[in-house]
Amino acid sequence: MTFSFPRLTKHSNFFFLIFTVLLVSGCSSTKHVESAESVESDPKDPLESINRPFWTFTWDYADKYVIKPSSEAYVNNVPDPLREGLYNMAMNLNEPSSAINNLLQGKFKDAGKSAGRFLLNSTIGLLGFYDPASDFEWSGTQEEFGEVLGSYGVGDGPYLVIPALGPSSVREEVGDFVDRYYWPLAIIDFWPNVARNLVIGLETRSQLADQEKILEEAVDPYEFVKNAYFQNMTYKVYDGNPPIEVDEEQEAEIDAYLDELDDEID
Repeated sequence: MTFSFPRLTKHSNFFFLIFTVLLVSGCSSTKHVESAESVESDPKDPLESINRPFWTFTWDYADKYVIKPSSEAYVNNVPDPLREGLYNMAMNLNEPSSAINNLLQGKFKDAGKSAGRFLLNSTIGLLGFYDPASDFEWSGTQEEFGEVLGSYGVGDGPYLVIPALGPSSVREEVGDFVDRYYWPLAIIDFWPNVARNLVIGLETRSQLADQEKILEEAVDPYEFVKNAYFQNMTYKVYDGNPPIEVDEEQEAEIDAYLDELDDEID
């Protein structure tokens, strides 16, 4: 049975981390460990001395001893139809906020799809357990308020690693804070919301189990995930069509090398 996952919210669980790595693995190469001087000069990561220990705890302990075993137990003991239905219900609650976030970006068609998905799946789909909206080719792509901020030119801000949750940034944390106050998430009690996030996290972890090798083979997993995170944030803000960024320093080196070759040929 194959699940079709919509875009996840930040606090679905730690496995958003691996999701970002997977999304950009085709265009990201493994990063070599930088010198201490170059790491300290990274303007996107002024809190690296704090983030690295949090990353070690998240990947080497929280995932290894708690999250991964829990995900495997969930997948092995819960029937697939029930898993899919619970996941659909959890993600269906994000549709109203997605509709508003699309409207704030002028994406009226996508806003209509999100609203239509919520209405149809919440009624005919039995509170979202089923996904009849997919029969109308209404995609499950969801927008977060952090993406709204990004679309208006707000930068990511400093990189953050949230213990047991994974990579984030100041802009994304602000966006998540706003998203939690959209209806119906704002009226869901604490424990039902914990259960909702748990279902999303366990399912996401199970789907990404085969991708662990990408991270394990990285020379510096921390740097790899950080770069993957920022690339994915750019990818999301621009809806999969980010502008081409030119590395002026690298371009200058290439031009100098080509000029040197021309001189040798002459």
